[in-house]
Amino acid sequence: MGNREDLMAGAKHCLIEKGYGRTTARDVAAAAGVSLAAIGYHFGSKEALLNAALIEATGEWGALLAAVVARADEASDDPGERFVAVWDGVRESIAGNRGLWAAQFEAMVQVERTPELRESLAGIQKEGRLGLSALFQGLPEVPDTEEELARGSFYQALLVGLAGQWLAAPALAPSGRDLLRGLELVGGSVLKPGGSAPGGPEWHGPTG
Repeated sequence: MGNREDLMAGAKHCLIEKGYGRTTARDVAAAAGVSLAAIGYHFGSKEALLNAALIEATGEWGALLAAVVARADEASDDPGERFVAVWDGVRESIAGNRGLWAAQFEAMVQVERTPELRESLAGIQKEGRLGLSALFQGLPEVPDTEEELARGSFYQALLVGLAGQWLAAPALAPSGRDLLRGLELVGGSVLKPGGSAPGGPEWHGPTG
């Protein structure tokens, strides 16, 4: 690998081991085995490097998530059981990548003070939501529509909420079946008779 790739690998290691806020430029340089000057040369600043590393690491975790969904697809054709299997797998993946998720939450807290980070995160929101919509439906991609963005936003909220609950109290974090029961209860209380939300599409039940 070249210095740039070494820096990305070092930054991802530091994010997982030390967190977003506690990682220094010296930490990253030491982990990468390069000089401090290399950070400025390749990325401009430590913050820009950490932001890029966090986004890349999250994308790599997305590949693990895709494998979780694929296994759930193979496990059952029943939408409810598939939903349970998917979210149990997501919970396990969060547990196995605690450092990454902790770093993501740290980064979100920093956005008010870090314009670069806000811009980086804002730039991937739409793409991320469409990607989640496609992933949880078992599709290669979805069109850029209001419906798919809404679906992706729901999955994003569920994912981040589950991660936050697991980080705060792993033993109390909901299982896939807990989430399914919650979805059924909320859906039953807000959907109008006939199975659709007011002004929205027909309710077909959980699919992922």
